[in-house]
Amino acid sequence: MKESLSDNSDKSDEGEQMADSVYRVTEIIGISSESWEQAARNAVETAAKSVRDLRVAEVVRQDLAIENGGVKNYRVRLAISFKYEPGE
Repeated sequence: MKESLSDNSDKSDEGEQMADSVYRVTEIIGISSESWEQAARNAVETAAKSVRDLRVAEVVRQDLAIENGGVKNYRVRLAISFKYEPGE
């Protein structure tokens, strides 16, 4: 599992740095019989039901499940990041 230790987006317009933040990065896999886009959407929407404050999803890998010479499922592996809160 990958860990991200800081986020540069927490700076004000004046250049002053706000409180440092820590984000956790974990991988999830979405599956769809329709498309890679739908597979990614399924993964993010499902994760959002149990993970608070999702920030970014990065496509790590795409692949296909093939059956009888045709595409059965599109699969997308995503690295998602979310704000790490004390006690988690």
